[in-house]
Amino acid sequence: MRIAVWNTAFLGDSVLTLPLIRTLKAAWPEAELDFYVRGGLAPLYEAQPEIARVFSCDKRGKDRGIVAVIREGRSIAERGYDIWVDAHLSLRSSYMAWASRAPVRAGYAEAALSRLVFTHRVSRRFSELQEIERLLLLAEALSVPRALLEDEGLHWPEIVLPPRAVQEAEALLAPLPAERKTIGLHPGSVWPTKRWTPEGFAFILRRALESGVNAVLLAGPGEEETAAVVRSLAGIRGDEPGFLDLSGKTSLLSLAAVLGRLDDYVTNDSGPMHLAWAQRTPVTALFGPTVRALGFAPRGESSTVIETAVPCRPCGLHGHKTCPKGHFDCMKKIDPAEVWSDVVRKLAAGRQE
Repeated sequence: MRIAVWNTAFLGDSVLTLPLIRTLKAAWPEAELDFYVRGGLAPLYEAQPEIARVFSCDKRGKDRGIVAVIREGRSIAERGYDIWVDAHLSLRSSYMAWASRAPVRAGYAEAALSRLVFTHRVSRRFSELQEIERLLLLAEALSVPRALLEDEGLHWPEIVLPPRAVQEAEALLAPLPAERKTIGLHPGSVWPTKRWTPEGFAFILRRALESGVNAVLLAGPGEEETAAVVRSLAGIRGDEPGFLDLSGKTSLLSLAAVLGRLDDYVTNDSGPMHLAWAQRTPVTALFGPTVRALGFAPRGESSTVIETAVPCRPCGLHGHKTCPKGHFDCMKKIDPAEVWSDVVRKLAAGRQE
């Protein structure tokens, strides 16, 4: 049997799809299961034991346009899937489900052309469930045994990284004093309104170094300028013991492995946040335009969401380029002292593996 799971949404969405993948593999252990993800994410899942092959869809690059869509659909059909699971909601995703020619195709009733495309449809129940549970509804639609659907051990997005990522992360972190606890700070996010203030991150960075805690500054492509502002506001002009600036210096794989070695990760609501808590790294997450009720908050006893009671929250599923109200109070009113207190508590408690 051959199964395909399609989710070409953002990084965090792909991580949250792992419990669905693990459940499907437990239901059909002999099946080959392929995972289709957004362009650039495939290396992250190449060592995942439940996944046979990972395919990336570069829908903003080489796979953009109707010709590329048709070509990809033909390639998918040639792979001869028995079950196709669409965890996305776009028109392109629905087309790929149809193009797969799989005799069994499961998807959300809210998806584009769902009545024409899917043999098994289920309502997403967005206002009722968290995202992992929403995704597991697709397994339920395929009549996966109830015992597997209720197996909490399968509900964690257990991510397995390739050895080379672990080795690279160890090399990157090697300059830090090994006897100290280490926190990571990631001031960036795809959506500007999801970013806590640079002043807030700078406060945490300075307090960490003054307290004898290693601090690693992280930033993905395009976020380096934000990280530089944080560094400047923290008063770091040159080398400083316990400080490591990895902004713009990690691949997705090495970033994931670095996150897995931190004692706490101070982060905005972002894709890397999910890479951290999935590895059971303690997380101090700062939520502004989004709220936990949307279903994408970090899980586990060592994950904390810090937010403020601003009446206009949430203002959207993903955030905005600028605050719709013009005040940005949801982030400005997050107290740096409260954030630092949470970091201290996490460091004192230690990691719970």
